[in-house]
Amino acid sequence: MHLHDLRMPWLGRPFVGLSNYLEAVGDPRFRGALWHTLFFAATSVSLELLIGLWLALALNQAFRGRGLVRAAVLVPWAIPTVVSALLWRFMFEGQTGIVNAALVDIGLMREPIVWFIQPGTAWVPVILADVWKTTPFVALLLLAGLQNIDASLYEAARIDGASAWRQFRHVTLPLLKPAILVALIFRTLDAFRVFDLIYALTGGGPGTSTEPIALYTFNALLQNLQFGYGSALSVIVFVVTFGLAMIYIRFLGAELMGSRR
Repeated sequence: MHLHDLRMPWLGRPFVGLSNYLEAVGDPRFRGALWHTLFFAATSVSLELLIGLWLALALNQAFRGRGLVRAAVLVPWAIPTVVSALLWRFMFEGQTGIVNAALVDIGLMREPIVWFIQPGTAWVPVILADVWKTTPFVALLLLAGLQNIDASLYEAARIDGASAWRQFRHVTLPLLKPAILVALIFRTLDAFRVFDLIYALTGGGPGTSTEPIALYTFNALLQNLQFGYGSALSVIVFVVTFGLAMIYIRFLGAELMGSRR
């Protein structure tokens, strides 16, 4: 790696070995951004899997207008991420936002709060915006998995006296594991690379309390003009993402091999 800082062009681009990587490891802001990314990914993906599974089970039932409902559920996923982020920012903006007014009216809050000035509250619209937008994608993947389950298995379970919960636990979940793992792979990798949603919604603030690793890399490269250091951050993001993908693929491959047996 090279030291390449456009703020100090007279330094040239000397070779510095692993210094950029060592700087990243010792950088508190980098560790904070990594923690923010892991927290965002774990929280949002967990909620999306739970809500997406519930939606998939509901959409898999036979009822009038099922096709229209399925199409309507996909609307949040079709909206561009930046538009979605600005919509949620508008709802949470200031003390007179829609969310504050609704929570005060129903008695959940005594007085409005400013969501974007405290780290704890700033994460709420970020998580909700991501869950709202990407849960339909998870539901679509899980719905495809549900439709591949043979209906005769449920009929046999009912004949044996299995309740709805036992059918879900012993028939649906085991056969749906490959689809769940696929959804988990896509959403975890996508959540780990989150940039546009947080950039448009909070800008990483207040301060750097909601700054993910992708936004920190962007700031290092294009705002601070630290090309060498920013390139090292990009490589770290790639390595971590690739490692997560390999772990998930290994589990998915083992699950598929087990289901074929």
